[in-house]
Amino acid sequence: MALVDLLEVDKQFESQIIFQGINFHIDEYERIVIVGRNGSGKSTLMKIVSGEIEPDAGKRIVRQGLKIEMLAQQPVFEAGLSVREAIENELTEIQEAKKRYEVISAKLAEDFDNKSLLEEHSKLSAFLDFHNAWNLDDKIERILKEFDLKIYEVRPVNLLSGGEQRRVALASLLLKKPDILLLDEPTNHLDVYMVEFLEELLLKEKFTLLLISHDRYFIDRIATRTVEIDDHKLRSFKGGYESYLQQKEALLHAMRKEHENLLKLLKAEEEWLNRGVKARLKRNEGRKKRVLEMREQAKKNPAMIRKIKLELEREKHHFNREDGVSRKKVLFEIEHLEKRLGDKLLIHNFSNRILQKDRIAIVGKNGSGKSTLLKLLLGREKPDGGVIKRGDFTIGYFDQHREMLDDNKNLIETFCPFGGDRVDVQGKNMHVFGYLKNFLFPKEYLDKKIGVLSGGEKNRVALALLFTKKVDCLILDEPTNDLDIPTINILEEYLLNFPGALIFVSHDRYFVDKIAKKLFIFKGEGIVEESYQPYSEFLAIEKEIKNIEQFEHEIEIEKEKPKVEPKKRKKKLSYNEKRELESLPEEIESLENRIAEINACLADPKCYQEKGIQNLTDELNKLEVEYNLKADRYLELLELQEELEGE
Repeated sequence: MALVDLLEVDKQFESQIIFQGINFHIDEYERIVIVGRNGSGKSTLMKIVSGEIEPDAGKRIVRQGLKIEMLAQQPVFEAGLSVREAIENELTEIQEAKKRYEVISAKLAEDFDNKSLLEEHSKLSAFLDFHNAWNLDDKIERILKEFDLKIYEVRPVNLLSGGEQRRVALASLLLKKPDILLLDEPTNHLDVYMVEFLEELLLKEKFTLLLISHDRYFIDRIATRTVEIDDHKLRSFKGGYESYLQQKEALLHAMRKEHENLLKLLKAEEEWLNRGVKARLKRNEGRKKRVLEMREQAKKNPAMIRKIKLELEREKHHFNREDGVSRKKVLFEIEHLEKRLGDKLLIHNFSNRILQKDRIAIVGKNGSGKSTLLKLLLGREKPDGGVIKRGDFTIGYFDQHREMLDDNKNLIETFCPFGGDRVDVQGKNMHVFGYLKNFLFPKEYLDKKIGVLSGGEKNRVALALLFTKKVDCLILDEPTNDLDIPTINILEEYLLNFPGALIFVSHDRYFVDKIAKKLFIFKGEGIVEESYQPYSEFLAIEKEIKNIEQFEHEIEIEKEKPKVEPKKRKKKLSYNEKRELESLPEEIESLENRIAEINACLADPKCYQEKGIQNLTDELNKLEVEYNLKADRYLELLELQEELEGE
C-alpha cells in the first residue's frame, strides 16, 4: 500500500483549471521530483499531498499515523529562540524517545523476560533507527557546520536573513525526518558545498521525498521518479533528469505535432549531456578507482599520500591554460585587485583579463564575495586596492532585484517603449508576441502590468528584455533563481548563441558546466583561483583532495596515540553465561515453533477468523522481537566462547 494516494483529483482556482482527474501515489523511500512550467500546479500538488489545501473532487488517502512535513518558503519561528534552540525545539519527540529507550534498557537488564517492556523497547529502537537518532548531538553539530549556521547558533533566529532562516528550517526538518518530507526548491540559498552535503544526507538517511527543483544535477542524483505536470494532467517517468529527457523525447517523437521546438531543445540538451557529462563521469570514476587503490597502498606506506595529492592537484590544474596568443579585444584588465567588507577580506591581489568572447562563471561559497566582484566590474563599488581598467563597450546587467523593470508598465510597453509591436533580438527582427512565446508567455499576458506578475514571471521578463538590448557584455547575478527547467533551457540557448562576453554568478552546477568556459573560484580569505575546468569536475577533485587530507590526518593521529597494553582477558565463560548458552537453543526452538504455528494460522482463513487476525499479528510481532534478541545473544555467546577457546 502506498503512503499517500490521490485518486481522480480535480482542482481549480476561480476560472483557472489546475488538475483534472489526476491519480498520484507516493511509496515508502521514493524520492519524487515534480517538474513543469511555473504556474502549472507543482506547489498545488504538494499542498494537496500535505493536506494544506483540499481537492475540489476526488480522494486523498493517507496511511494512518503518517507524518508529512513541508519546508516553508517563509518559515515562522517562536519569538526569542536562538538558532540552536529553534532546531532542538523541533526534535523534542526524538529526544524524549531516546530518554525513554535508555530507561527501558536499564529495566530490561534486571527483568529480561518482561514482554511489555520488550515490545516498547523494540518500537522505540525502530523509531530511533528510522530517525538515525543514536548520535543526535553530533548530527546537530554537523548540520550547523555544513549549512554555515554554527556562527549564528546563539543568535536569535528571527534576526537572520530570509535565506538563513530557510536553512535553519531545512536543518530542523532533515534532523526530524518525517515519514514524507516535502521540499520546494530546497537548493535555493545553498551554495554548492551545502547542496552536496544535502544530497549525501538525503541518500544516506533513506528519506521519502516529494520535491520541486530546477537544479538538474540535484534531480539526477536524488530522484527515483520524475512526475511532469502538463495540461492539467500528470505523467510519470522513471529515474532522474537524464532519464526523464530520454523518455520525454521518445514520447514527443510519438506525438510529434506542435512539439518541434521542445523536441529541438530536448535534443540539444541530450547531446550536451552525452558529449560532456558522461565523459567527465567516466573520468571521475576512473580517478576514484585509482585514488582508492593508492589509499590502500598508503595504509602500508604513508609517503604514498603525497603522491596521491600531487596527482590530484596536477589533474585539477590541467585545464588552467589557454593555447596560443589571444587576439580578442580586452574588455576588463584587472590588476592586483583588493576588496574588503568590514574586517572580512573578499579579494586579495587578484589579476586577470576578461576578453570579448569569454564565458566566465563566478563560483564559491555564500558570502565569499562573488556578487561584490560583479559590482566592482560594473563600477557600482570601488576597490580598496588595485585597478579595473575597462574598455569602450556596453553592458547588459541582470540582478535578482530586476531593477530594469517598471511595475507600472505592461509587457508591450516594456518591450516596445516607443510604440509598435516588434523587437530586435540578436540581429533578428521579431513580433513581440512571437519572441515572448519563446519565454513561455501566452498572448493574454501582453497587456498585464509587470507589478502583478509572480517572481518567476518577472525573472523571465527581465531575461527576455536583456536579449533585446544591443550589448557587448552580459553580467548576470544568479539568473536561474525562480526559473523552471523549461525556461532555463531557453535561457541557455540564448546565452550559448550570445556573441559577446558573459560573466555570471551561479550555484547551479549543471548551468555552469553547460555555459561557462572559464571559472573564477572564490576560495575564501581573499583567494580567487582561475580554472578552465568544468565546475562539477573541479568540485569532484577538490572533494577527493579533502578526503585524502582527512585520511592523512587520521594516520598522523593514529601514529601519535600511545601504545596501550591489552587488558587481561578472562579465560572462560562465567557460570551464568554457560547456563545461558545451554538453555538458549531450546528457548529459540520453542519460539521458532510458535512463530511457524502463527504464520500457518494466518494463512488459513478458518483459523485466523476464529482466533482474530489482530490478536495473532500482535502476538507474532512480540515473538519475533523476543526471537531476535535471544538469537543475537546466543550468537554473541558462541563467538565469545570460540575466542576464549582459541586463545
